[in-house]
Amino acid sequence: MRRFATLIFAALAQTLTLTQTLTLALALPLPLPLGAQEKPQGWTPEAMMQVKRLDTPRPSPDGRWVAFTVRTLAAGPDPREFRTQILLSPTTGTSSRRALTPAEASSLDPQWSPDGKRLAFRSRRDGTMQIHVLSLDGGETEAVTQGKEDVRAFAWSPDGRQFAYTTEDSKTAEKAGARWHEEEKSPMTRLQLIPLGGGPEGRRAPRLLTPESQNVTDFDWAPDGSAIAYAHTRSASANDWTTEDLSLVNLRSGQTRPLASSSAVEASPKFSRDGRTLAFTLSDAPPRGAYAHRVALLDLASGGLRTLPATPDSVPVLLGWAGDGKHLLVAEPFRVKGAIYAMDVAEGSLLRLDTEPWTVAVSLMVGSGSFVELDPTGRYVGMVVQTNAEPPAIAFSPLAPFAPRILSKPNEDLPAFPMPRTEVVRWKGAGGLEIEGLLTYPLNSEPGVKVPLLVWPHGGPTQSHALTYAANPIFYPVAALAAQGIATLRTNIRGSSGYGRDFRFANMRDWGGADYQDMMAGVDHVIALGIADPSRLGIAGWSFGGYMASWTITQTHRFKAASVGAGISDLVSFQGTTDVPGFLSYYFGGESWDIQERYQARSAIFHIKGVTTPTLIQHGDADLRVPPGQSYELYRAIKGQGVETRMQVLPRQGHALTGPLALQRAAEANLAWFSRWLKETPDQGPALKADTSGVRSKYQVRSQRPWTPRGGGLGAWQRPQRGDSMGAVPRPCARGAMPP
Repeated sequence: MRRFATLIFAALAQTLTLTQTLTLALALPLPLPLGAQEKPQGWTPEAMMQVKRLDTPRPSPDGRWVAFTVRTLAAGPDPREFRTQILLSPTTGTSSRRALTPAEASSLDPQWSPDGKRLAFRSRRDGTMQIHVLSLDGGETEAVTQGKEDVRAFAWSPDGRQFAYTTEDSKTAEKAGARWHEEEKSPMTRLQLIPLGGGPEGRRAPRLLTPESQNVTDFDWAPDGSAIAYAHTRSASANDWTTEDLSLVNLRSGQTRPLASSSAVEASPKFSRDGRTLAFTLSDAPPRGAYAHRVALLDLASGGLRTLPATPDSVPVLLGWAGDGKHLLVAEPFRVKGAIYAMDVAEGSLLRLDTEPWTVAVSLMVGSGSFVELDPTGRYVGMVVQTNAEPPAIAFSPLAPFAPRILSKPNEDLPAFPMPRTEVVRWKGAGGLEIEGLLTYPLNSEPGVKVPLLVWPHGGPTQSHALTYAANPIFYPVAALAAQGIATLRTNIRGSSGYGRDFRFANMRDWGGADYQDMMAGVDHVIALGIADPSRLGIAGWSFGGYMASWTITQTHRFKAASVGAGISDLVSFQGTTDVPGFLSYYFGGESWDIQERYQARSAIFHIKGVTTPTLIQHGDADLRVPPGQSYELYRAIKGQGVETRMQVLPRQGHALTGPLALQRAAEANLAWFSRWLKETPDQGPALKADTSGVRSKYQVRSQRPWTPRGGGLGAWQRPQRGDSMGAVPRPCARGAMPP
């Protein structure tokens, strides 16, 4: 069980579990399939899809095994989904890993029984995601739940006799002809209890534990099994993330009572080993979009509350209590790598656990999986580790002494293509603030020979680019770009996680201001190093990175080509159509109708006249976080000025691309676009001049209403296409921020 914040450490959200399909509208000419070309000599988007994603590396209670998930492409010449299997690796001896679940149906979230003899997991074997149990001694897998709705999360009881789990309410069928838009009435998630053993006639009857007024987001069992602490919001709307509180349900009486309820966000409850203390995360009050929280300790007998000192980045993920009962294990982003800390609960001091030379990327997003796991006894740690040149692998270590070692390498059969070199670079941004980024060189680059450069601002805006495997499948394929002779600069400008609370909050009321200057200073730094050719620059970004890309082409003619992915072009219309309308009010200091000039001053669409940069635009048509109208506005405004513009619409895709074919086609389109535009030297045009010194600058308003597609609207954009195999729109993240 894990409750994450809504932000994400960069490279991870771009590799979420992918299950949906793709068709293309307004599609770009794409490269031929590999079978119709010569055998590639380096990484391509298609080859990068072979990199397996590893997840949830959970050690057994005795430390002898680690169960983890491996995501691979489903078999077939035109794969339309990923399949996830659970594998088991021993921590001692020479035995090889073995698959515990078949590849025909995805299985997720392996969890050990308290005695370590059984493994429970979620699997979509009969149409919906349900709890299954497998004995390691052999025998058939047993289905525990058989509901009509997916099981979202679950946990063994301490005695191993029952499960607590969450499911979403059944959706009400829409009446023909019309429907009411009532986002506050989205289906709620409930906490339920089900016995492992069957009742009369072998049937199990689930028991509802929480009231109708609470949408459950996370939970944890008391060590004696008498109660469950759970986090909840007042509705399932993504915009209500600020209402998260903690309550306790007594399993004997069925009574619930509040534990922590304030104007802050209380989340991620974790019982201490003796059951007397509840650890949880406590946000700033009121919580804001950039987000910050600390670890808090609640004495369950007295009600006394103690807040521990802030961690370096002020966004700790609670992994659990160590076996000694004196430490909490927490993880959070740290610069271009993740950090794992043992936190002394008496003093609040931190001991960083050394994972060099590997990167242990830390995910902070609901539903994105996990890359660091503590076993049920709090004595062993499993990790997904990688480097720029080494693909994801499974590592394991006792917590004391902490000495991680590689346990399993499921990516050992990847093509033996050369890997590009990546190094950390630093420069001075606006006001002299130190900014960090990742510079990936083209293959076979020669000293003194200037190369094309693609700059990539990340999403969030509170994500960060991480030093992860360069060939991980992603919509801006770093390894494939390097194989085509294009360098990539991934910038962690102000507003990023991993550099401390003040750095993350430094772009408040200033999107497109000092953060834009940080990014451009990074471009100038790479040019000054003699690496980048100033006449062959490109820019690309997704979500907030897409906002930065669209904003940049209105501020300068320096870039020969741009790619805008799921970007915000009009902050005013975005606030009125996104599923998290409160998000911008935190960053801009008010609602768009009260400070419309401030919103317009930093919206690309209000500065679009005079843009000359050829622009590729990509968007999923089921995107609730950044609705597709943002891209239609940008597309028509640029095209209307005679500038070459192409728009790739990805049906059935939400804000994150969740289909392998969609991800591959988006990457291929970006590779083709930048290979085309950055291979020739353009004429230098004059720089556009716009004042970015403050949010109160006056700008001429050129547009009052967004363009919409003929006969369209949000309903048309979100409608499933007939024949698609997966009908569910990805669930929006809580806590208000945008995944990339």
